[in-house]
Amino acid sequence: MPATPQPHHRRRRTHRLLAAAAGLATVGALAAALPATANADEATGTDKHTGRYQDVQLLSFNDLHGNLEPPAGSSGRVTEVQPDGTTKTIDGVGGVEYLATHLRKAREGHPYSVTAAGGDMVGASPLISGLFHDEPTIEALNKLDLDVTSVGNHEFDEGSAELKRLQYGGCHPTDGCYADEEFEGAEFPYLAANVLNEKTGHPILKPYSIWRKNGVRIGFIGVTLEGTPGVVTAEGVKGLKFKDEVETINKYADILQKQGVKSIVALIHEGGAPASGSYNYNCDSPGAGDGISGPIVDIAKNISPTVDALVTGHTHAAYVCTVPDPAGNPRMVTSAASFGRLYTDTTLTYDRWTGDIARTSVKSANHVVTRDVPKAEDLSGLIAKWNVLAAPIGSRAIGYISADINNSGTESPLGDLIADAQLAYGKELDPETDLALMNPGGIRAPLTYAAKGSEGDGVVTYAEGFTVQPFSNLVNLQDLTGAQLIQVLKEQVSGTNTASPKILQISSGLTYTLDLTKTGADRVVTDSVKLNGEPVNLTATYRVATNNFLSGGGDGFPTIALGTNDLLGADDLAALEKYLLANSTPSSPLAPPAANRITIVK
Repeated sequence: MPATPQPHHRRRRTHRLLAAAAGLATVGALAAALPATANADEATGTDKHTGRYQDVQLLSFNDLHGNLEPPAGSSGRVTEVQPDGTTKTIDGVGGVEYLATHLRKAREGHPYSVTAAGGDMVGASPLISGLFHDEPTIEALNKLDLDVTSVGNHEFDEGSAELKRLQYGGCHPTDGCYADEEFEGAEFPYLAANVLNEKTGHPILKPYSIWRKNGVRIGFIGVTLEGTPGVVTAEGVKGLKFKDEVETINKYADILQKQGVKSIVALIHEGGAPASGSYNYNCDSPGAGDGISGPIVDIAKNISPTVDALVTGHTHAAYVCTVPDPAGNPRMVTSAASFGRLYTDTTLTYDRWTGDIARTSVKSANHVVTRDVPKAEDLSGLIAKWNVLAAPIGSRAIGYISADINNSGTESPLGDLIADAQLAYGKELDPETDLALMNPGGIRAPLTYAAKGSEGDGVVTYAEGFTVQPFSNLVNLQDLTGAQLIQVLKEQVSGTNTASPKILQISSGLTYTLDLTKTGADRVVTDSVKLNGEPVNLTATYRVATNNFLSGGGDGFPTIALGTNDLLGADDLAALEKYLLANSTPSSPLAPPAANRITIVK
């Protein structure tokens, strides 16, 4: 597939396509009407720009993760609050062919429209993108007319050099060029204000950018979460320093102000936990921001009042909230879930006299990317092109299942399956292997029974397995004492994981009780931890299979990094493939595990 490098030619950005507006929405507004604005003429779409106030449309999304094709199962689903307070599940949402159509329709009648993203555009991607180092996703984002994005933690999965290649273009240093074409890179800036080169102390990419049109200027500052090193492999963040989000945004907001740019939007790859899983719930009931918790709340409350709106991400949640700034004034904070299922439409009213946003007029709405609109043909063509290259690899059958195997819940059926696969592979490497632990964040999608292509229902293809485990992490064996094993389990709900527990998925034979009525480490009931029905011996040594991300202490598990006698094996997807092929056939498919190894007390 790799080909000889070709001369590099930068494409010019094409004009946006416009059509009629549509979509489901939830609206958040700061209040109060303003004097007449200078918007597009409704009949002609032409720009009058004669008045003091100019409405600027900000379209935004986040956490796409290379989901070019429509995501399946729960990854392609949203929940909607109905007028009577009940909730409705909307299946079949997302996919860039549909996202492009929705964005293009939303832009109609808005000559002042800018599109921004909140990071994690790439990384943990399905096969069609991940197999080609996410070049297809960058090409898709170019076609979506993305204007700017922050980096997210997953932009560092392959290291900063690879991130710069995605920005500036050029063929992959190992795999070369695909389809006899040199990769041209992103036509939009990746912003990395708080990601510094350790040696130079300078940001590795632009810290901010300024969007301009007919005298309107809006500055964008982009940051990722300061804790990125804890959720990315050490190799991915080698040579980098990640600074505090608030400190960084305030620094560059001041710089923009000194340049005369008074309207500022922060793109932050950090988020919150909404009180409701429905994309259109009222986040501001009963008061501003009362329906959201988590890191973004403190960040929002401390970012300079000179910043007018926050586009956030990382938690894959949906919300449109107002959170008071340090001056006590409400400020819009938004997130559009993940995988291209939603986009946010925010109206920023620009005051031409002051150059600032009239904050009392800001309105925002999350819209569902439904699949009842025509596909964008240019995106369909892009997907088809890359699928031709991926098909010989992705269509291979690696197993058979009798029903959906979901990755949702504290303990998930798919989590149990993957842990069992790693235990089985670990025993091949070392027969003394006792158990396996799998981080939930490494399981990116469910396995669905319904056929995605022509393979037939119940067939698990390599592409589907890749979508579930796209990181190419290696299975790692190491020795832990019983005391260390119990401490690892306690670190699921303590330390950096206190507020947002990360419950490891466990292999067959390991059982324990998780008491959610308690707090911190006490939520793991020590005396309940058993292996094959026997209490864990605190002084005994246990052989534990994990992946190399966890074995390095990732996701807030420092005790795992203390393990000894490490032995690296093949990648985790290969382990899953071996297990599925050994334990399923077309006539005897694998049933979903019961997910009953952790007893949960609420």
